[in-house]
Amino acid sequence: MRIFRDLWWFFKQEKKSYILGVGVLLVVALLEIFPPYVVRLVVDAIEGEKLTTGFLLKWLTLLAVAGITMYILRYFWRILLFGAAFRLGQQLRGELYAHFTRMSPRFFNRRRTGDLMAHATNDVQAVRVTAGEGVLTFVDSLVLGGLVVLSMAVFISWKLTLIALVPMPFMAWAVGRYGKWMHERFLKAQAAFSDINNKVQENISGVRVVKAFGREEAEKRSFHRLSLDVVEKNISVARIDALFGPTISLIVGVSFFLTVAFGAVYVTNGEMTIGQLTQFTLYLGQLIWPMLAFGFLTNIMQRGRASYDRIRSLLNVEPDISDREGAVTRPASGEIRFNLSRFTYPEAETPALHRVQVTVPQGATLGVVGKTGSGKTTLFRLLLREVEGPPGSVSIGGIPVEEYTLSALRSAIGYVPQDHFLFSATIRENIAFGRPEATDGEIERVARLARVHEDILRLEEGYDTLVGERGVTLSGGQKQRLSIARALLLDPEILILDDSLSAVDAKTEEKILESLRKERAGKTTLIAAHRLSGIEHADEILVLEDGAVIERGTHRELLEQEGWYAWMVRRQYLESLIEKGGGADGDEAVARLPQTSS
Repeated sequence: MRIFRDLWWFFKQEKKSYILGVGVLLVVALLEIFPPYVVRLVVDAIEGEKLTTGFLLKWLTLLAVAGITMYILRYFWRILLFGAAFRLGQQLRGELYAHFTRMSPRFFNRRRTGDLMAHATNDVQAVRVTAGEGVLTFVDSLVLGGLVVLSMAVFISWKLTLIALVPMPFMAWAVGRYGKWMHERFLKAQAAFSDINNKVQENISGVRVVKAFGREEAEKRSFHRLSLDVVEKNISVARIDALFGPTISLIVGVSFFLTVAFGAVYVTNGEMTIGQLTQFTLYLGQLIWPMLAFGFLTNIMQRGRASYDRIRSLLNVEPDISDREGAVTRPASGEIRFNLSRFTYPEAETPALHRVQVTVPQGATLGVVGKTGSGKTTLFRLLLREVEGPPGSVSIGGIPVEEYTLSALRSAIGYVPQDHFLFSATIRENIAFGRPEATDGEIERVARLARVHEDILRLEEGYDTLVGERGVTLSGGQKQRLSIARALLLDPEILILDDSLSAVDAKTEEKILESLRKERAGKTTLIAAHRLSGIEHADEILVLEDGAVIERGTHRELLEQEGWYAWMVRRQYLESLIEKGGGADGDEAVARLPQTSS
């Protein structure tokens, strides 16, 4: 019964539906004990040769009225109880979705997508069934069973009632034992479903990688193994489920045997009439459903309890990052200051950033370069509060980022990450994701700035083209430029481009950056890049290595320092020369090769 205690908050919330539904069930239960009483009267009338047409029509009419009334009332209790249960499912899914949106990236890094989907589907379904069919089964079995036993004991024979109920303690023991086994096995079955759900999600999302490496058959075998595991664990649950029916049928059979054996003796001794024995056996037949329902109820409750425990354990996870009391609600603006002595990810031993002090004046452009894993993305994640740094280590306008509400902070920032995500929607809807109310003219303008407008027009349906899940129908460069257009549409105070032009050619990159310089005059821009030509125009450039700043300055100043930056610039120019294969373009590349004092 613990699951009902856990769901008491919802029963109070939907008390009107549940009170009315249970009330209707009570009336139906009262009406269900009426037909055996009519049969008793008719049988006794036949035995006493007192049956008349008027007598029979009278009771048959009352039976018909009772039947029609039960038909109508059963419709209403289904609407009341099952309707409330569906609202519980909707509410739990809404809570899970809202909870997911509050979680930091660390939460999703530690949990598989398929497992989270299983919580929002299978587990919610099991809890919904508990709040609907579970409540119905509990009330129906308790009320109908109680009324039937009471009628048998009070109106027929309390002695025969006690004899018929002799096997019941065994049923209570058996059902309790089965319920414990059911709970343990259903938890394992749900976990197996999460595993296979995650496998399907991963393989569908990464189908191109699977095909590219020729791993179709291997993945099929892996899926088959998981599928067999799900089947095995669900069959294990079904084996316990299958014990309820036969056990209850055996107990009911023993009760019928005892009733007929001892009831015949009572009739022979004149303690009961044949009509009363007939009524008693009909009541005993009506006890079959409450007994079966008791078994079903245990099954439903154990499934619901296991699933609700899984849901609550997920909802009880506190967000790593949340708004502080009294946080600033106005959009963040002003100079950006990083003053990091040391930052280490919770799961890591070595620092991701250390000794990073830099100030970005409002309206300036900061370039950040370095080897892969040097800390560029971490720097931006601290600014966005995707991870929490030391208090006061990152500030905007003199206010630490943790003192802003997340909404105020992130509404001021346009972010184009390395992993460009597009939704399964039209190109127009993807660009307008941050501003759904944007006009077609505004959408087209930012698409031109991102140099993707012409590509869009070449598509068959233009801006109304469906891009497919995660933008699989577009090239990497097109996805990057659409992501940039989406960020530009927000016209943010701060724009972060995290290696967002790696998939476009150098000329297109140059045009995009020139557009950004003109469009974002007076606004702050932070750019991380591997192609150094993308940050030449920056007011200041940081070179990171192992999380520390090893060089800083303008493009020209860094060339004069003869460090990593100057070496990388020469290397990239030489690579460009090789790709162009000499000729006029190659001569131009040589001419652009930076000259230093060495």
